[in-house]
Amino acid sequence: MLKNPIHLRLEKLESWQHVTFMACLCERMYPNFQMFCQQTEFAHEKVYRSILDLVWETLIIKDSKVNFDSQLEKLEEIIPVADDFDIYGVYPAIDACVALGEVIHSKLSGETLEHAIAVSETSIRTVAMLEMTQAGREMTEQELKELSSVEEEWDIQWDIFRLLAACEERDLELIKGLKSDLREAGVSNIGITLS
Repeated sequence: MLKNPIHLRLEKLESWQHVTFMACLCERMYPNFQMFCQQTEFAHEKVYRSILDLVWETLIIKDSKVNFDSQLEKLEEIIPVADDFDIYGVYPAIDACVALGEVIHSKLSGETLEHAIAVSETSIRTVAMLEMTQAGREMTEQELKELSSVEEEWDIQWDIFRLLAACEERDLELIKGLKSDLREAGVSNIGITLS
């Protein structure tokens, strides 16, 4: 799937930066899950929201204690099964859950780099799959790279990366700012707007 130099650069970041990066990308995928829930009466958007809020809490509040084993169980219960739905929105919704699952696994294992790369890849895959679905065909990596939607997704990932990479130490104001900016923007990686 689409590779990007950002995946190599992420190695230079510390684990709190990886987790913040992942939380930002999940925040950008949340509207896809929310929209799917509203379209299908699959009533679990609050569960996703609360798990993601707990991730942010661990970044902002020192020593906050969260049982991520139980959060993982909650998440696994709300992942939609593609075959149960005949709308395209189930796929971006699943991707949003996969990404949040990566964050939880990083919290359980303490290994954050591989999960940060996986969340980056998941988010770009959501964008690429939509483009290919709309075009009605597979596209090469080169073709995908030239699409403005794919370019925009990489640009946003790089913007988040740069802000984090510029920090000498955990910057609570930056973390809070990213959280509120992305939440207020309320636009997903495929252009779905929070209602």
